[in-house]
Amino acid sequence: MTVENVIIIGSGPAGLTAALYTARANLKPLVFTGNEIGGQVSITTEVENYPGFPEGLTGPELVEKFQKQAERFGARVEYGEVTEIDFDVRPFRLKSYDNEYHAHAIIVATGASPRKLGVPGEVEFTGRGVSYCATCDGFFFREKELAVVGGGDSALEEGLFLTRFASRVRIIHRRDQLRAGYTLQERARRNDKIEFIWNTVVTEINGNGAVESLQLQNVNTGEVSTLRTDGVFVYIGHFPNSRLFEGKLEMDEHGYLITDRHTCTSVPGVFAAGEIADPVFRQVITSAGEGCRAAIQVEKYLASLEDRA
Repeated sequence: MTVENVIIIGSGPAGLTAALYTARANLKPLVFTGNEIGGQVSITTEVENYPGFPEGLTGPELVEKFQKQAERFGARVEYGEVTEIDFDVRPFRLKSYDNEYHAHAIIVATGASPRKLGVPGEVEFTGRGVSYCATCDGFFFREKELAVVGGGDSALEEGLFLTRFASRVRIIHRRDQLRAGYTLQERARRNDKIEFIWNTVVTEINGNGAVESLQLQNVNTGEVSTLRTDGVFVYIGHFPNSRLFEGKLEMDEHGYLITDRHTCTSVPGVFAAGEIADPVFRQVITSAGEGCRAAIQVEKYLASLEDRA
């Protein structure tokens, strides 16, 4: 039986950074990509806020650089998904669709996914006017008219952020009252660039190469209308990709993995990095930083096992 030093589940910024650091520590990490290498950043059109790239680059280009750098030091990338995991045995046991694997340590970097509207045009225009991250993409909509879907804290926070660039931000909410905190509501109402569209849902996203309009429906009257817009930012929540770990690792009420300040989970030898344990920041650079921290902790953990042997 071959036992890996460390298996990294997930290949976004957290996972690939963890792969780089563990590879440079000569741990020969094995990385499972999941459904798509790179995670959410792989569908980001432009990344201009990652240090070291003053001209910016596309999400896929950044992922490619992460991967090449990790592989240069010996990281191995397995294009597949972990389907089962057993933390009750040592070494830990994992299964993919094709094989079984064993490892002394695990880094969970499976990330989180934005909740989608599930309407026609959403998938087609993702990265071409449909976005789930104002911090990532707001800069590209200078002097444009934008729509934000949602009524919670994230929707208002990101809507306010977008007013730094956009000429107009319309917040579309399915109810007539916001769920966001009072202070955020007051800030949004005082902002001259923000207006609200109440009791309304988006039923279709339309355009020609890029978003040009939204089809809206009033939930009370059923009335259908068209809203011209240059982009739409969706904030109806995120969900952590943690189903594989239900009943195996401690989670909060929303399904995010609970870690200590050293990225340790509730199971010794299992660490978590990136958005799977971060419902707040959700940035490439913060996830990469968490991947670094988890990798350093893995190195220390494996050294402690050797000391006991």
